[in-house]
Amino acid sequence: MSIGFGIFLFAVGAILAFAVNVAVEGIELVTIGYILMVAGIVTVIIGIALMMRRRSAVTTERSGVDPASGERVTRREASIDDPPVA
Repeated sequence: MSIGFGIFLFAVGAILAFAVNVAVEGIELVTIGYILMVAGIVTVIIGIALMMRRRSAVTTERSGVDPASGERVTRREASIDDPPVA
């Protein structure tokens, strides 16, 4: 969702910066357009970083001693945060 919103911000900023030739008193639309374009790029970069972080794998290893037999027991668990795509 953040990637789509970033593209939207960039498109609106480009329209304001390059296509709109309206003079509004007290507001510089070209500057606002450039600001929206930069915000869109930052939003896309953050969205991609969060998407890549979400795909990380976690491995947990626990060791202990079984009280009944006195043997050392190691338990390993692996999980991936990203659900499988159907």
